[in-house]
Amino acid sequence: MGHNEMLVARALRLVRDQVLISVKFGAQRGPDGAFLGFDGSPAAVKTALAYSLKRLDVDYIDIYRPARLDPRVPIEDTVGAIADMIKGGYVRYVGLSELGPETIRRAAAVHPVVDLQIEYSLVSRGPEAAIFPVLDQLGIATTAYGVLSRGLLSNSQPAASGDFRAWLPRFTGDNLASNQRMVDRLREIAAGKGITQVQLAIAWVLAKKESIVPVIGARTRTQLKESLGALHVKLSADDIDAVEAAVPADSVAGTRYDEHQMRVLDSEK
Repeated sequence: MGHNEMLVARALRLVRDQVLISVKFGAQRGPDGAFLGFDGSPAAVKTALAYSLKRLDVDYIDIYRPARLDPRVPIEDTVGAIADMIKGGYVRYVGLSELGPETIRRAAAVHPVVDLQIEYSLVSRGPEAAIFPVLDQLGIATTAYGVLSRGLLSNSQPAASGDFRAWLPRFTGDNLASNQRMVDRLREIAAGKGITQVQLAIAWVLAKKESIVPVIGARTRTQLKESLGALHVKLSADDIDAVEAAVPADSVAGTRYDEHQMRVLDSEK
């Protein structure tokens, strides 16, 4: 609801010329924080941008992307509005998020796209089948989020209350117990290389494609240091094969979102 942008603004004042700012927009919220849906209309694109520029206290945003596909609005209209903002100097590049192959092609036909943000990890390899080939063909990079599957691969446990992961299929019931055994296998491989399973999971994503930028999250400096340690881990082709053999793509129990979200995600169609 804008709070993170105001926090980021405090740091950007010192380093604006040294960073790329990527902003997702479109989620609609009520005063109580309730989720009200998604708006990808041209007017909403430009309104959200105006507020982001103000909260971030910057003159332009590097990569601007709709967080999801608005089923009521053609992707051509949404991307066309971002293209207008590029012409105006308020945005530099078009980004996308959680879109399927056909929609990606339609978006790229309106304006060049620099990258697609998509969930991708050792246990979420769906994009490899149909999405990555399209990105390769069109010269579009990948911003990979969920590289630790929301803490699943770091063995993070949902909090007793207020943790949305408690409702995600991978963290509930027998699924969680099964997935913890999978994480144990990953930990054993990591220990054999003298690293943590977090570093191994991130290094795996980095090793898969040069055009992938992993998104990492950290609540503490210690977590940040651990994740950044993955930059120093070099995996050979044999290492990658060993990891994927120990943690097959179909070994994770449960989908990455609940049933409703999986139905509405364009990337899952």
